[in-house]
Amino acid sequence: MVLRTFTPAIRAELPFLLPSVAGTVRQGTLSTFVYTHLAGSTRSIEELSGCSDALAKEIGVALAAVHDMPQSLVNNADLPSYTANEFRQRKLNELDQAATTGKIPTILLRRWEHALEDVALWRFNPCVVHGDLHEDNLLVEGDRVTALTGWTDLRIGDPADDFAWLVASNERSFVGAVLRHYTEARRDKADSHLLRRAALLAEFALAQYLVKALAAGHAEMTAEAEAMLKSLADDIGVQDAADAEAAAAEAATAAAGAPSVGTTPPAGAPAAGGGTAGGGAAGSPASAPAHPVVSTTPAVSVSAVPTPAVSVVPIPGTGEDAGETIPAGGAPEASETSTAALRIVPPAPSDALEESASAESDGQSGGSGNSSTFAGFAEESSTGGKPAGAGTPSEGTPSEGKPSEAGKAGLQDADKR
Repeated sequence: MVLRTFTPAIRAELPFLLPSVAGTVRQGTLSTFVYTHLAGSTRSIEELSGCSDALAKEIGVALAAVHDMPQSLVNNADLPSYTANEFRQRKLNELDQAATTGKIPTILLRRWEHALEDVALWRFNPCVVHGDLHEDNLLVEGDRVTALTGWTDLRIGDPADDFAWLVASNERSFVGAVLRHYTEARRDKADSHLLRRAALLAEFALAQYLVKALAAGHAEMTAEAEAMLKSLADDIGVQDAADAEAAAAEAATAAAGAPSVGTTPPAGAPAAGGGTAGGGAAGSPASAPAHPVVSTTPAVSVSAVPTPAVSVVPIPGTGEDAGETIPAGGAPEASETSTAALRIVPPAPSDALEESASAESDGQSGGSGNSSTFAGFAEESSTGGKPAGAGTPSEGTPSEGKPSEAGKAGLQDADKR
């Protein structure tokens, strides 16, 4: 009766056909339904996994079309509807029921329980799902999916339900191709944990099969289910051992390559433990060295001292070196300077410098290091020019005890006054 919920408008939007009831025949309490013929045939999972990319695209597009159907289709038909948390809780209840049989290997119970308790894994947007999709309900003709059958478990739930049969095939390239085309065709964004949940649901289907076999009292089915569960547990045990061995080898490699105590890591490499003694990144035991490593990086950060806004030029020294000339570059040699009396005087405007130079009457040399001349020197040095009152290299510089031309002019002007 579920097929009656698919209106002609919905059927027209689907890229495949659905069974249609052509008539009903009643015989006593039994009803026999006659369906219209659907083109295509079923194929084994091995045949499907070896198909072309065109058929993988058809399967992906068909799955996307099912999951994008309006949820009102299910709600109006009063069919089951589960939120993400309700679906997870339902699986936890089924796990408890399977555990009571005492026939589920411990490694599988622990594996499934941890996965179901991982809340982040079960954050998905519920959608319309087929609920019982597998190769026997998929009709194919050439490289085209012609129809989907078996809609008795239609509901709103986890889209990973319809991928469990694909993941169980263990054909990664085939599953990857279907998932890629499915993601491209869906109107809603597929969550990143879809295949992980599909793998878990494929494993958990064996436990559900065991519970059904025990409930039916079918010894042969029960033995088959137990054999499949044991095979799965053995495979997971081997895989877990291989993963543990790989993690140990990675940890040993990391420990062997760690710097010894008291050494500094190479330039550009982060300090061992991220600045903490003997530890790698949080939650990453494989990256932790075998022994504590003492970091030589200081606990404080050193910042560069900002460059001053003015240029500072050393004052010519006193004594025997006072009369030596200043090189043409504008700065004395290191041996000719003294920083004891170093001070910074804000530069004066050029007009004020000229008035100061013309008004001097003390007879001092223009290069004697007074405050006006030093200020001018600092200003000119900062702009790449020559010091105020100093002659050019062609004119020479004042010698010790002799006033410069500017000094003479100042003396004569004083005498006239």
